[in-house]
Amino acid sequence: MASEPSSNSIPAFSSPSGGDSTVAGVAANRPRVDAPLLSQATVSQATQSTATASRAPIADQLPRATTSASAPVANGAGAAATRPVVPSTPNGGPNSGSDNSGSDKSRGDAVDVEKVGSFRWSHVVPSWLVSVIVHGTLLVILALIIQPQKFKDELKDLTAISGEQVEMIEEVSDVAPPAEVNAPTGNSATGVVGAVDVGLIEGTGVDVTDVNDTLAAPANLELGDFGLGKGPISDLTKEIGKYSGSGKGLDGRGAAARKGLVASRGGSAETEESVALALIWLSQHQNADGSWSLDHRKGGNCQGRCSHPGQPDNCNIAATALALLPFLGAGQTHKVGKYQKNVQAGLYYLVNRMKVGPNGGDLWEPGGTMYGHGLASIVLCEAYAMTQDRGLAGPAQQAINFIVYAQDPVGGGWRYMPKDKGDTSVVGWQLMALKSAHMAYLNVPPQTIRGATNFLNTVQEDSGAAYGYVDRGRGLATTAIGLLCRMYLGWKHDDPALQRGVEFLSQQGPSQTNMYYNYYATQAMIQYEGEPWEKWNAKMKPQLVSTQSKNGHETGSWYFDERGHITEKGGRLYCTSMACMTLEVYYRFLPIYKQESTKDDFVE
Repeated sequence: MASEPSSNSIPAFSSPSGGDSTVAGVAANRPRVDAPLLSQATVSQATQSTATASRAPIADQLPRATTSASAPVANGAGAAATRPVVPSTPNGGPNSGSDNSGSDKSRGDAVDVEKVGSFRWSHVVPSWLVSVIVHGTLLVILALIIQPQKFKDELKDLTAISGEQVEMIEEVSDVAPPAEVNAPTGNSATGVVGAVDVGLIEGTGVDVTDVNDTLAAPANLELGDFGLGKGPISDLTKEIGKYSGSGKGLDGRGAAARKGLVASRGGSAETEESVALALIWLSQHQNADGSWSLDHRKGGNCQGRCSHPGQPDNCNIAATALALLPFLGAGQTHKVGKYQKNVQAGLYYLVNRMKVGPNGGDLWEPGGTMYGHGLASIVLCEAYAMTQDRGLAGPAQQAINFIVYAQDPVGGGWRYMPKDKGDTSVVGWQLMALKSAHMAYLNVPPQTIRGATNFLNTVQEDSGAAYGYVDRGRGLATTAIGLLCRMYLGWKHDDPALQRGVEFLSQQGPSQTNMYYNYYATQAMIQYEGEPWEKWNAKMKPQLVSTQSKNGHETGSWYFDERGHITEKGGRLYCTSMACMTLEVYYRFLPIYKQESTKDDFVE
């Protein structure tokens, strides 16, 4: 029986050397097209059915969007290579000349080549052929006019929203750019911001004073909206921000709900202040193209002033998703909040890195593997669910389609490469993405959920009270992941195995340095609620608040000296994202068992 490796050896983004050494080789042979940004006016083409046999990268299927001059400009080589060239009619062609001869000398059995310019087509072209050409042209024009109906039907099928009538987005040429990020600014000469009214999380009333350094937003991010319209109003999305004691899924992230949930579930003004500072730090380290890097020194105006960078290794998709999740967790989207511009730029980056093919929308990259794809899928699904922006419906569904394709057809799990034999760590992110898609009313095949359940059965011990990595075991992080997955998959609160598992986590308590374990275990404990959660929160909350940096440009971030593979790879950006999301746990997802808010038929 193989036991789970220590939590330090669970990779967060990349496969270990050895068995998965083919990753780089595979990636090297996979073409990537740097495409133009996604157009909000043509989402229908972005959401064509994945049954199409051979598809180009998603942005290459779309007309170019009109963006401001400071928008990130993608490499146009790939788009130019596929752009059709329309030949022009040469001067002096058959349709450009005129009959100036005024003579009928050319009539006869042969045409005088010296008088081609005086040749009259009407003398030799039968009238029936003229009729065919005219009517054929009219039919082509008519076909072009009615063609959009096809895309309307495909969008309706792709988003799989039963009982709702999907309306097409009308093309609008003038799209106003999003509002400027309302980030506080200070004296760039002194690098000190004094008496800053952060208010970054609406409704909290948090004041943060003496935050050191300039809080500048990343440059070159003037982008248009994803979509002008909204998707079908569902029972979930229409209630976001209007929590009244019973709700579903992501409802708690709205400003009206968050304040009450922070108070009722164990949060405080201090936890919200930590979240606000973390969002400032993340916004300061965004790259000009909308992405983030695990080497945070490359982003924004850091210039190496923050220590402990991660190892980028071609995994900006994973890093971007990690950075966006805390914004979404705090209710900040590309439509609402003080970080609309940052979130929108990050979403554009993810969408335009997606490679759409017959297996779905691929966000796999050599350094991020299926970890990065799962993280990015969660981002796209949550952003769509929270905003109902139909410009995200297609990319979100396509990302889920790729997860469905990448599942191990035998064991039901996921690992670094599509179809790999699964491990519990990668399975956790994919299952969370599938759950987010379910809450967004996207299509999640039941057989995929059954496969994930079968995988968990193969790595569990004690009837499901503990979980291993690739085989049966009792690892800390993997047990937390397994228990949380079981909750989402429908296990009852009084299930004996679930009770034993929660008790095991409660006895261990939060880790001082392992945020991977803390992130999953905190979610499992708050969903279980009661005394185990209160005991856990009493330790976790002050620990994270007190370890957040208050030093210079590092203010708002975390770094835990775990000396393991995860923190060395992810660095300060990874630690900050995981700690921030852990402190958002009070409202990030509503309780499963009290309101049945996130279970909602997400079962095998």
